[in-house]
Amino acid sequence: MNYTITEGSFGQRPNVALPNPKILEVLGEDGMREMIAKHYDFLVQTKIKGLFPPTKEGLDAAKKHAADFFIQICGGPRYFDHSRGAPRMVARHSPFKIDSNARVIWLENFAKAIEETNLEEELKKSFWDYIDIFSIWMVNSSDSAHPMFKM
Repeated sequence: MNYTITEGSFGQRPNVALPNPKILEVLGEDGMREMIAKHYDFLVQTKIKGLFPPTKEGLDAAKKHAADFFIQICGGPRYFDHSRGAPRMVARHSPFKIDSNARVIWLENFAKAIEETNLEEELKKSFWDYIDIFSIWMVNSSDSAHPMFKM
């Protein structure tokens, strides 16, 4: 699959469509948690590792919260709402400097995690399309232009 990153920058809030709920049906909650855990494990090996908790306990909690969010977004139980309140992801990410370069690294590593799932291409694309646009919302600081990415 081609993982094309949509150009986006600080302050943009494009419309984003939720991923196909069949993603959660195919992966199950355990599979979703495994994909998110792999994504975080990849991220802590990158130059944006400072955006993530430095301890195993902290990283495990971040993985759980992220998996709860994505399970909920894919039509599953509202774990995130029940444990953390309304997602308000832009506000939750505001303490961290996230520029478009960090976004690209986040997406590149999510592409690797998605590729390690047993999702069919149509479902990979649905999930990718969501996180590609969703991630634009998280950019909260400007930076220089970044290269586009295709995998």
